[in-house]
Amino acid sequence: PRPKKVVLLVICSNRGLCGGYNGSILREAIIKFRKIREDGAVCRLELSGKRAISYFRFQRIEADETFIHFEDKPRFDQVEEVADKYLKMFLSGEIDRVEVASMRFISAARQSVAVQTLLPLGGMPQKSEAGAASVSVEYEFAPSAQAILDDLLPASFKQRLFKCFLDAAVSEQIARRVTMKAATENADGIIKTISRQYNRARQAQITKEIAEVIGGAAALE
Repeated sequence: PRPKKVVLLVICSNRGLCGGYNGSILREAIIKFRKIREDGAVCRLELSGKRAISYFRFQRIEADETFIHFEDKPRFDQVEEVADKYLKMFLSGEIDRVEVASMRFISAARQSVAVQTLLPLGGMPQKSEAGAASVSVEYEFAPSAQAILDDLLPASFKQRLFKCFLDAAVSEQIARRVTMKAATENADGIIKTISRQYNRARQAQITKEIAEVIGGAAALE
């Protein structure tokens, strides 16, 4: 049997000054990349963001495709182009799985790195025993269940991929805000320390000069 082919998309930022945001994603991404290869699969590596590109270049790992046009406000039409490409490759059998490594937004105070499988789409959760005992209901679909799925599944994949980019953008801005706040507070602390040292040195110099003047006046008497 042919080896599995897996796309690993890593979403990082184009700019720095956002603390450990990129580092956290890249640590998980390189672990996932190596795990895919260890499992005997062929990994197609795709990178979004200059920081991811620089990191894997430093690791001497060549990317199959790179993106640098996703900025602070990702557009759906841009993400849709990437999603359509993955869907086409998946349906043609060129790839078997799509994994995305990115920062997942949970709340303004909490974000976490996530490596998610977006293709194939996950199945419905299994019913519990209590749920299985309930009365089953038959539904009618128009035009047909298959036709509805043919439209819904690609749309679902596109929305999930777009959410990955949106989560990444929001998390990046939060990380940058926190980092800049910490940098500002550190700078304020340094300014206070230096100002205090300067004032003490100036006070000592003035005291010395006054003492010299008094000493000179006393000598003249």
